[in-house]
Amino acid sequence: MTQLVEALQREEAVIKEGGGAKAAARQHEKGRLTARERIARLIDADTSFFELGLWAAWGMYQDWGGAPAAGVVTGIGTVSRRRVMIIANDATVKAGAFFPMTCKKVLRAQRIAHDNRLPLIYLVDSAGVFLPLQDEVFPDEDDFGRIFRNNAVISAAGIPQFAAILGNCVAGGGYLPVLCDKLLMTEGSGLYLAGPALVKAAVGQSASHEELGGAAMHAAVSGTIDFREPNDDACLDRLRRLVGALHHDGTCLSTTVAPGRAPQDIYSLFPSGNVRQPEYDIRDLLPCFLDAGPFDEYKAEYGQTMVCGYGRLGGIAVGVVANQHQR
Repeated sequence: MTQLVEALQREEAVIKEGGGAKAAARQHEKGRLTARERIARLIDADTSFFELGLWAAWGMYQDWGGAPAAGVVTGIGTVSRRRVMIIANDATVKAGAFFPMTCKKVLRAQRIAHDNRLPLIYLVDSAGVFLPLQDEVFPDEDDFGRIFRNNAVISAAGIPQFAAILGNCVAGGGYLPVLCDKLLMTEGSGLYLAGPALVKAAVGQSASHEELGGAAMHAAVSGTIDFREPNDDACLDRLRRLVGALHHDGTCLSTTVAPGRAPQDIYSLFPSGNVRQPEYDIRDLLPCFLDAGPFDEYKAEYGQTMVCGYGRLGGIAVGVVANQHQR
């Protein structure tokens, strides 16, 4: 029995390595964390991650080099004191592509989250469907397309869903994040249904990956993403704050929170001349009203006549919708 347990523990350690040390090194060379590193960075310090489905796809797909843990890490963790379900593509395993068992594992995690009303956090870094097996990924009602149906059902149930694009997000895999309530994306990531080669072949136009689906384009032109982040660490920090805002219950969390800027500064910031056409940046005024701390501006580069975002007022998480009067 002891030998069997030790053998299983060794196998478990191998599974947790995903695609192996070289694949992890390639991820780091791109300035990105691995799936398990992202989860460790996301959850609260001194808490544990309860992993689900570690042994999924064990011993399967050997003709294709295997798919440890089905190429996706799922489980329950604590983020900003809130229990959440985390679904993280493992880009060290075939660039995070979806095998048939990947779909089953994601569906199972969604079902558990729905039944227990756990907010979901998707850490997206996937090349989409594993094409050699695409005939096994799509056909059944409990396969790939069911994931997107679940996105809609979960949102309709009032269960929050957050997605962060932290690498590739290609083809069919692009539907999941845009169906979530909040979407974050890091620089250097890509969200597109067709790459430059396919666009060139289809319509004869040349376009770069950034022009087709880069973070800057989706932040300022398409308006698809809500927050553009420079790197994994900044993105995970933002996710923690957004999940923390879910704790609002109408009570004041603190009576001693100071505003981010002296309230009397509003008299110098707001012009006293032509009140019909004031010219000021509302972002300068907001700290006079809100608690000190980060203001998470929503779609900061899209729709420049409005400033929307999330902050705290007297310790309570609030949303802000403000007209922008800056020229």
